[in-house]
Amino acid sequence: MASAQLLHTSARVLEFDSVREMLLGYASSPLGKKRIAALQPRDASARPWIERQQQLTNEIRRYFRAGGRFEFGGLLDLRTLLEKTRIEGAALELEEIRDALLLADRSAQWREIGLHPPVSVNEPWPAVEELTREIADFSGLLGYFKNKILPDGTLDDKASPELSRIRREIEKQRRAIQESLRGYLRRLAEGGAVQDELITIRGERFVIPVKLEQKRKVNGVVHGASSSGQTVYVEPMETIEQNNELVRLIEEEMAEIHRILVEMTRRIGEHAPVLAIAIDVLGEVELQFAKARFAEDYGCVAPILSDSGELAVHQARHPALERNLRAKGGAVVPLSLELTGDNRQLIISGPNTGGKTVALKTIGLLTLMAQSGIPVPAERAQFPIFDSVLADIGDYQSIEQNLSTFSAHVTNIDFISRTATGNSMVLLDELGSATDPEEGAALAVSIADHFRRIGAMTIVSTHHTALKVYAANNTGVLNASVGFDEATLQPTYQLRVGVPGASAGINIAQKLGMNAEIIAAARQRIGTQTRDISYFLDRLNEEVSQIEKERADLRTKSQEVAREKNRLAAEGMNDQRKKVKELENKLDSLLRDFEYRIREAVSAMQDRVAAQKLTKEAERRIAKLRREFKEQFDSAVVAHKTGADIGDPNARPDHVRSGAQFVEEGDTVKLKSMGRNAKVLRKLDGNILEVEMGLMKMKVPRDDIAEVVVSAAREREAQSAQKPAQAARSRGINVSLASSDDSAPSEINVIGQTVDEATEVVEKFVDRAFLAGLSRVRIVHGSGMGILRKALRQFLKGHPHVAGVIEPPQNEGGAGATVVELRG
Repeated sequence: MASAQLLHTSARVLEFDSVREMLLGYASSPLGKKRIAALQPRDASARPWIERQQQLTNEIRRYFRAGGRFEFGGLLDLRTLLEKTRIEGAALELEEIRDALLLADRSAQWREIGLHPPVSVNEPWPAVEELTREIADFSGLLGYFKNKILPDGTLDDKASPELSRIRREIEKQRRAIQESLRGYLRRLAEGGAVQDELITIRGERFVIPVKLEQKRKVNGVVHGASSSGQTVYVEPMETIEQNNELVRLIEEEMAEIHRILVEMTRRIGEHAPVLAIAIDVLGEVELQFAKARFAEDYGCVAPILSDSGELAVHQARHPALERNLRAKGGAVVPLSLELTGDNRQLIISGPNTGGKTVALKTIGLLTLMAQSGIPVPAERAQFPIFDSVLADIGDYQSIEQNLSTFSAHVTNIDFISRTATGNSMVLLDELGSATDPEEGAALAVSIADHFRRIGAMTIVSTHHTALKVYAANNTGVLNASVGFDEATLQPTYQLRVGVPGASAGINIAQKLGMNAEIIAAARQRIGTQTRDISYFLDRLNEEVSQIEKERADLRTKSQEVAREKNRLAAEGMNDQRKKVKELENKLDSLLRDFEYRIREAVSAMQDRVAAQKLTKEAERRIAKLRREFKEQFDSAVVAHKTGADIGDPNARPDHVRSGAQFVEEGDTVKLKSMGRNAKVLRKLDGNILEVEMGLMKMKVPRDDIAEVVVSAAREREAQSAQKPAQAARSRGINVSLASSDDSAPSEINVIGQTVDEATEVVEKFVDRAFLAGLSRVRIVHGSGMGILRKALRQFLKGHPHVAGVIEPPQNEGGAGATVVELRG
């Protein structure tokens, strides 16, 4: 029997159908459900397929976690329909065409997602991209059908110009018929011949309802009667020709619709091969979505496919059992085991109802899931790829085939023994049962040893002590047990590898409520050796439980120590990063200051070179600046490392000083970055200042300030001094101003005035500003032809109160304004 067939046979025994059923619950389209229903485990020859399936599921799972969704509802397997489209002259129904367009539209949507994944996915998804590239570009097909089919499934008038024309004619003809019938009805109503004044349709022809006894008064054709027989529907003679024309138009419309459907079918037929590929791709994508959602809901992992033949699962769970227990508010007890190296056989013993059979089915089912490309419910899983999974689980008794339970088991095991290879998994439940215990034990040991010798990975459940001894005495065979709580007489369902378990049959019978006298008699009949073995196994399991508990406590404490160590290390790193950042800020401040001073020195040097003077003085200044920078750099590093600069403003290079004072609001400072003066408006925080430079306001770091040119304190002192007008009055000179000195403007606008007018206004403006004690004023005259600007500047240069005339920078008016420096 082929290995694939053997895997499918085992899938039935190990309830693989339950997993398919769970996956079907996550599918929303017939296409996806069909794909899931066909899912089967593969053997080692299909390893690339298995690996690709796991990779596709992982990538779709990332998309799902990032909030990605896709609508598969309504997708059908249209292969038969696509075959029909390739028949010459065939016409699909509109519903069938809509199904094909839905397939093309969803394919186009997924193509866009697959080739351009959302940013939230974060990582590339090569397997999904490779799969998606198989989908063709359907933009041309979808564009052809755009606005041709209405949402209700009928053809739009725009489907063709001819259809649009015919439907306009039909509508026009219907209105004409209805108008004729309304006039006819009004005439009949006067004589009481009509049942109701309404118009209806019978067989695509407009008719009117007429009372049965009055039908002879209406000249026309009867097209039927009401269910009561009291009303007949008559087509008047005067509208027969109109109705005939309407029927002709309707037939013409149907012919045009058929022609359009044939053309649409032909268009779909041209894309039939690529649409068939899109069916496969979308079916595969929905399968991956179902597996991804299943994996998220049941905490699954992608199993590692082992090349060394090792099997290991940690905290594994049977998915169907977990689903059933969840519905009842319960939880599965997970199992962990490893069969690595030379260990290829596991003998599980322990009490009835303790979980031995569940352990066998869990391992077998998870193996089939792994070989079907489905994530398995576990924290970690590693499986070889088996050529067959062979199981003897359950009661195979058959009255029809004249087989007892024992005979059925023997027949099945005989088949397994002749089929299994060194690359097979063999699962044997209750080996050696249903016959004489002594003979059954001998047979069980022989069967287990046969599979050990051929190298098959074998898991056996048993109650026979002989099999427990066999496991202890043979290399490559491990004992395992399912737990039993003697205090509560309840199984714990925990699988312990390394120790055999007691069957506890009498205890289980007692727990199930068997007659106490029978229980007591049974205990008396147990031989001393059997009692001692049972007692020894119980004590051994108790000690193992205690050791496992202590190991778990140590693991918890170790994890807590590791977390605390990581926390302290993280705090240390944060402190170190903070100190490094502070040092970077200090050094950055020093560098900016050095750059500014170098620029100033170079500027001075260039002035002197231009004047051919003091070249050596410039070189001496640069050398001095280098020495000063090195000293400041070294002192900053030492102070930062020792912490000596903490709280000491004199050790902070990023704090600018002028004499003994720090920068204050109102100070005029020089900026390193701009090389110009600015006024400090306010301090935003410890290191950021808001300054004003002309009309421009900006935020600058404190270390961008080269020096304080004029302090606010000195300016206040200067302001407290007497102004020119006050000084004149103090000497007995009578000075009268039109308004208070304090209101003297610092700017005037003379745009639009003549030279004479502007000169007169500016002269008065400058005199008033001088008397008010202003040091600088601004005159706005505009650019124009430059005549007014030239005349005013020439006048100002000769004015006795003017110390200098300056053209401001572009952001302050440029050639359209003049700044006047007044004498002090």
